[in-house]
Amino acid sequence: MSTPPDLRQSDEAADAAEIDVLVIGTRPGASEEDAQDDAPPAPPVLVGPDGLDAAFGGELASLLALAGGTGAAEEVVKLPTRGAIAAPLLLAVGLGPDPDSRPADGTAGAPDLAEQVRRASGAAARAFGRTATRIGSTLSALDLAAAVEGTVLGSYAFTDYRSAADDPVRTVSFLGAADQGADTLSGAAMTARAVCAARDLINTPPNDLYPAEFARRAQEMAEAVGVEIEVLDEDGLATGGFGGILGVGIGSSRPPRLVRLRHTHAGATKHVALVGKGITFDTGGISIKPAANMDHMTSDMSGAACVVATVCLAAELDLPVNVTATVPMAENMPSGTAYRPGDVLTMYGGKTVEVLNTDAEGRLILGDAIVRACEDGPDYLVETSTLTGAQVVALGSRTAGVMGSEEFRDRVTAAAAGVGEGAWAMPLPEELRGDLDSRIADIANVTGNRFGGMLVAGVFLREFVADGVPWAHIDIAGPAFNTAGPHGYTPKGGTGLPVRTLTALLADVAERG
Repeated sequence: MSTPPDLRQSDEAADAAEIDVLVIGTRPGASEEDAQDDAPPAPPVLVGPDGLDAAFGGELASLLALAGGTGAAEEVVKLPTRGAIAAPLLLAVGLGPDPDSRPADGTAGAPDLAEQVRRASGAAARAFGRTATRIGSTLSALDLAAAVEGTVLGSYAFTDYRSAADDPVRTVSFLGAADQGADTLSGAAMTARAVCAARDLINTPPNDLYPAEFARRAQEMAEAVGVEIEVLDEDGLATGGFGGILGVGIGSSRPPRLVRLRHTHAGATKHVALVGKGITFDTGGISIKPAANMDHMTSDMSGAACVVATVCLAAELDLPVNVTATVPMAENMPSGTAYRPGDVLTMYGGKTVEVLNTDAEGRLILGDAIVRACEDGPDYLVETSTLTGAQVVALGSRTAGVMGSEEFRDRVTAAAAGVGEGAWAMPLPEELRGDLDSRIADIANVTGNRFGGMLVAGVFLREFVADGVPWAHIDIAGPAFNTAGPHGYTPKGGTGLPVRTLTALLADVAERG
């Protein structure tokens, strides 16, 4: 990954700070309803420190308007200061409409202030020139944690395979935020860097991140922060009876793994189990995928990457909640030893599954992992995975689908909304279970039709959750990997979603039980 910026709080005045670029926020000067058809766009409204406009003779908003500035969300306008302030360049980034002006029913869909600051900070970070190494941001006065997260995440670039990566070392001073506490900055920085660690794993090509190597990197990350780790290799999986993981991974020359990570806290009263899908590459197996865009399947271990990063972050933040992650890792390949459509696998715990499609492999390794995770007697279980293309069809590329026990499902969805990671609660209709009836086994891994695919996968996973355990499944097939252009603090490639959702949920469980 690129070198993360050096972050600091500062009580320097914005107009006098010795920096290369000063970042300020703007909002639209008039709503679309108020604007006249023949009138020029209204100058943006400045959202910055008092007195800054005076340094420009009261003309800063007009100058930004001349440069095309309107205050629209994530709009970036650069303005040479010509000595009006100490910084030679001013970068104005749009926050979008004031969130307090939204209709009471929320139909406008505008993000809250924290997410506006996060996205604006990310857009600004992506716009810094190569020569700008000293940055000052006034967005921190609105929300320091959001400004820190947006800046770090927006600055991210995966450069490990660039032969000549130009990676300037930057210092970012958050102005006007000295009274918000150093713990706020350090906590936000830890969270953002954990997301970046997940992004690094997701972006690493599959020839270098196969199951054994993924497990090794997880062990390295865990040991660095004092998280306990256990790794089962193919022999340990066979001895333990993990038929789903072994069945999927048997076609590859690089055998599967099961990684278990534990964060424990002396003050914890609750235990949360996390499970993440770790298919390091998915060809579809014998039911092989089309060649187009198969390279995106390097991201099929996103759930596992995010779970590993989250457990390590929980330890770094010293969250008073016990967390155990169960992370199955396998490569789904076609070969002479690969599992076939028509095979029956005996899963961990004894349930049998008829394989009708080897490209529905994620639910097979997750079934094993969920049963094992439930043996620890957790108070809650959360699983996340790039599980179904149907999630993208239903909710698009930026919104995850959340299924499971209704009350806990809604709690997970609320945690996602609170940190700006899109998620939507979805049902698990009981009538879909009959479509998974198998001719010869306890259950089939797919139905005979294409309807409700995201929900069917959730229904399948429910079969492996122990009775009485509140649980949620987060399908991140679209949001985990951005195949379009960067936006806000989200780069192209691995996004690291839902690390922040899971972390917020763990903090909520630690506080409320």
